Amino acid sequence: MTAIMNHPADATKRRMRLWRLALRRRIRGDAGMSTSEYAVGTLAACAFAAILYKVVTSGGVVTALTQLITKALDVQF
Repeated sequence: MTAIMNHPADATKRRMRLWRLALRRRIRGDAGMSTSEYAVGTLAACAFAAILYKVVTSGGVVTALTQLITKALDVQF
């Protein structure tokens, strides 16, 4: 039985190929994904703001906040 030996030049070529692949991934990054993530994040933030605005400006919340502020201002020192 003879052992199959890899040539040192093959190992060097493999290392260089892996190095180029890693460098290409590092340079290229995920630039395309960040744009879509920002878009989805912006839409989610706008939707949350709209819901929060509706809740805070509803009649019950406005009345409760007005009573709370009135009580706080009527405190005797």
